[in-house]
Amino acid sequence: MAAVLAATLAASLTAGCATRGGPADDGRGGGPEPSRSGGVVPSATASGSPAAGAGVTPSAVGSPLVVKIDNARAARPHTGLNSADVVYVEQVEGGLSRLMAVYATKLPQAVGPVRSARESDLELLRQFDRPVLAFSGAQSKLLPLIDKAPLEAVTPEQAKGAYYRDRDRSAPHNLFLRPDRVLPSAPGAAALTTGFQYGPAPSGGTPETSRTVRYPAARYTFAWSESRGRWLVSMDGTAATTTDGGAVAPATVVVQYVEVRPSAFQDFLGNNTPYTETVGSGRAEVLRDGRVHDVNWKRASALDGTEFTTRDGRPVAFAEGQVWVVYAKA
Repeated sequence: MAAVLAATLAASLTAGCATRGGPADDGRGGGPEPSRSGGVVPSATASGSPAAGAGVTPSAVGSPLVVKIDNARAARPHTGLNSADVVYVEQVEGGLSRLMAVYATKLPQAVGPVRSARESDLELLRQFDRPVLAFSGAQSKLLPLIDKAPLEAVTPEQAKGAYYRDRDRSAPHNLFLRPDRVLPSAPGAAALTTGFQYGPAPSGGTPETSRTVRYPAARYTFAWSESRGRWLVSMDGTAATTTDGGAVAPATVVVQYVEVRPSAFQDFLGNNTPYTETVGSGRAEVLRDGRVHDVNWKRASALDGTEFTTRDGRPVAFAEGQVWVVYAKA
């Protein structure tokens, strides 16, 4: 299957890099959109078997589905975000942000809007066993790195039956994925090799009702809801909702302070693409049960998950439910 996907990628490159997102996809939606070759809305009665999409064969451990999700204002509200087990937030060009949603225990009917991949995604994804990465395209210089990465790349050109365009939204914020056209079923919790632990809250912590994380051109606020036992998410001052699940409200929020450095890539305007370093160690804040805990994080290598411990070295458990990891500049 890897050989088939590689051949498809090569064919796409021969046809021209613009058909896979190209360097114009800078995260802001101001440049040309990826190819519309996946733009036919599939029938609701079409087969949900892998053969209808990319034909991905899950790994022995189970391949989680990872989707790069647009987070420009025009991309909201999102679809399928509440079904994700883990949501990563990273900075992209122009000081904006993008989401990476990981699905293992549940596959929603649709996810999106789907956007392009970044170089630092490859390091983050090495913790999983051959994850299935759904994205709209990538810069032409990044494509060879994606080809070599131990993952199953699924773009609109490779899985035309898995993608569709929402005609009520404007491009490029209208590309959506049907997960059941890519994976036959959710692989299960065993595929979440993140290193996270779940269980009772650590002792201590400080009461917290709201926490805001700012990027140069984006901000996230997590407000504790005692009645729901969750953190209600706001993006750029507006409450985050989904088209299929109501308010976005993770059980645990991790603000992880990392190195954010320039990468070897630029967008079509000449802005450098930030690279988020997720291997290493540093400090973090874990928000759960209405309290914030100051902790340490460590990820020994790209093949490892991330460990979170108290200042005196005890493991930190997360609340059962969705986890958001927000990468903030150290």
